[in-house]
Amino acid sequence: MDNNTILTVTPKIEELSSLCLENSKIDPELYTKYNVQRGLRDLQGRGVLAGLTNISNIISSVEKDGKMVPCDGVLLYRGIDVRDIVKGFIKEDRLGFEETAYLLLFGRLPSAAELQDFCTLLGKGRTLPTNFVRDVVMKAPTRDMMNTLARGVLTLASYDDAANDLSLPNVLRQCLMLIAVFPLLSVYSYHAYNHYECGNSMYIHFPDETLSTAENLLRLLRPDMKYTKLEARVLDLALVLHMEHGGGNNSSFTTHVVTSSGTDTYSTIAAALASLKGPKHGGANIKVMEMFADLKEHVSDWKDEDAVRDYLLKLLHKEAFDKKGLIYGMGHAVYSLSDPRAIMLRSFVDDLAKEKGLEEETQLYHLVERLGPEVITQERRIYKGVSANVDFYSGLVYSMLDLPLELYTPMFAIARIVGWSAHRLEELINTDKIIRPAYRSVLDSAPYIPMSKRS
Repeated sequence: MDNNTILTVTPKIEELSSLCLENSKIDPELYTKYNVQRGLRDLQGRGVLAGLTNISNIISSVEKDGKMVPCDGVLLYRGIDVRDIVKGFIKEDRLGFEETAYLLLFGRLPSAAELQDFCTLLGKGRTLPTNFVRDVVMKAPTRDMMNTLARGVLTLASYDDAANDLSLPNVLRQCLMLIAVFPLLSVYSYHAYNHYECGNSMYIHFPDETLSTAENLLRLLRPDMKYTKLEARVLDLALVLHMEHGGGNNSSFTTHVVTSSGTDTYSTIAAALASLKGPKHGGANIKVMEMFADLKEHVSDWKDEDAVRDYLLKLLHKEAFDKKGLIYGMGHAVYSLSDPRAIMLRSFVDDLAKEKGLEEETQLYHLVERLGPEVITQERRIYKGVSANVDFYSGLVYSMLDLPLELYTPMFAIARIVGWSAHRLEELINTDKIIRPAYRSVLDSAPYIPMSKRS
């Protein structure tokens, strides 16, 4: 059946859409009347407390003279400042994804022997069922890698005889398997799309179980399987910084909600993927890249501060790019003065730009990072500070690593599957109650009207 058949079968689809809109709208004033905190946030933008977690935390304000005031952002993994984690493995010239994953999953940093065992476990787990690539990944390729990734995850359930076993050892086994194969599912799906839909050559390389997650990603993606040490280090850093975020983000909350229903691991992770796919969550760095492409098209001199500032004002006035009134990559739901993830990524951007010969483009990003908050503060009433967020630089990093745009959000998922796994395990360990929020009906009772009396 053609995807547009429903439009032919139902020529009154626009009329039905109008009917849906007419009878589904709710008066915005009712949200205030009934004290509904829309988006699970209060008037100051703070999240409504919906649970407890040991996994991660965000600090964006401190108490001073009895009032909460914004401060530079801090991200804690299991109570440890992520900046210290990064400094630790970089100082010892190691990649950090596997070490940080161990920390989030098991609650403490691994010893050298424990880390080696964990890396070996993930390395040997980087394999898909026989003919899975041929029978699943290469069938119905699409540019939408997140949908393809979700389909792959759900299909893996049919290969698991214990798919619905919710015992802790079994769920942990499933989570570790998904952490190991996410890079394969993502990159192989891209290669299938790039070949069948774009007409380019297809490369299906086997992973090397002795290499890290970041190294394997670059190896699987590139025709010659080659990469530099700096490229692997920067990609590894990006994965560490995207691995988890405060326990209150949309996809982690989705993981808790779906886990609480008693469903299986594969369905839970597919739901988390659906959440992350949204442009308000994991797809934000793509919007940053598209915005900068539009900026370059309309501003000829990238060093002209007045011209760049004028473009940013046009963005806010809904006169440029997608006319949504947003400067993408600026501002965050929690952070105000700074996003520590953006700061750490930025610290490596210049080095990578030198290796790639992209210093001029990087300077444009630095300029927008400086001017953006000024323009937003000038034009909008901001109750807290505004700064560049992690999406501002992650898209640039992926671009300099020659990652295709289609893989930007899957890269986020490859990292965040660790956080989702930790949250799924935490939910299973600590509660057996289904998460069931309350919605208040604002519609009065209505009588049933017999068919003969309906107009």
